[in-house]
Amino acid sequence: MIKAGLDPVAEAESARSKLLAEQAKQVTFADAVIHFLNAKSEEWSNRKHGDQWRNTLREYAEPILGQMLVSDIDVVHIERVLAPIWKTKTETASRLRGRIEAVLAWATVRKYRQGANPAVWRGNLDHLLAKPSKIAKVQHHPALPYQELGDFMVSLRQKGGISARALEFAILTTARSGEVRGATWAEFDLAAGIWTIPAERMKAKKEHRVPLSRSALDLLRALPSSDSPYVFPAPKGGMLSDMALSAVTKRMGLEAVPHGFRSTFRDWCAEQTNYPREVAEMALAHTIGNAVEAAYRRGDLFEKRRNLMQEWDNYCNPQASEKNNKVTAIRRIHG
Repeated sequence: MIKAGLDPVAEAESARSKLLAEQAKQVTFADAVIHFLNAKSEEWSNRKHGDQWRNTLREYAEPILGQMLVSDIDVVHIERVLAPIWKTKTETASRLRGRIEAVLAWATVRKYRQGANPAVWRGNLDHLLAKPSKIAKVQHHPALPYQELGDFMVSLRQKGGISARALEFAILTTARSGEVRGATWAEFDLAAGIWTIPAERMKAKKEHRVPLSRSALDLLRALPSSDSPYVFPAPKGGMLSDMALSAVTKRMGLEAVPHGFRSTFRDWCAEQTNYPREVAEMALAHTIGNAVEAAYRRGDLFEKRRNLMQEWDNYCNPQASEKNNKVTAIRRIHG
């Protein structure tokens, strides 16, 4: 090597450096999952969301892909992971595919692998696996027909406990379970009748103002005093569990789930009121799908929503509404 004009020491160091560089690029799928989840953890809406990613990847993907280098993973390996559960656990398998795709996309950007992503659906796995929507129909949250809501609310108000009050409040405000369970007194302006949910607690990551109806305000003012910052604290302190509201409906023998009452409200809006669609959608804190429409709509239709929520309150309380609207005839006095 010296006669050829090469430096043996420099060549050895160069070879060692290349070897270390190649070894640094060799990352297993299991390690890639860990790095990916750590990098994206701030994006999860809550801890449960991150756990779902971790658990599905660990249970279904890692037994086959875990010890493989991400650079070696190909379409055949992805199919081997998905095929056993594609027809029996279609929704889980579909989510799993998307999560594997995200991990491998991260690995590609990190230069741990090259080429097309083998977990991509369109133009790739769609030629090997049946379309999810053709296998399993979307399962919607069981909902109570709006015609039965009045009787249900009468029964619900007879139930004691903070979980029952949280469910009642969720129905009156059409809020999601997590938004109600995580509500703190600092978010409320009872004098103005407004509940302002901060962006970090909303699904769409956008602040949402909820107009409080008369019954919602009465419910809040009647709650027992507590040292907890939460409006609906758990019996042992802290926030109610995600099963607390569901437990109430189960004890009442109801098939509908708490989230289903949002559908009850939406059906009632469509069939029993003349409010525009966007008012109802904004009451549910749904994002506007049309980008152009979203760009031009700056307000939150708050006053229109206040009227809507009071009408919903009246519908939820038919007995109180009839009492308030009862006309007493004034007997004419003949002299």
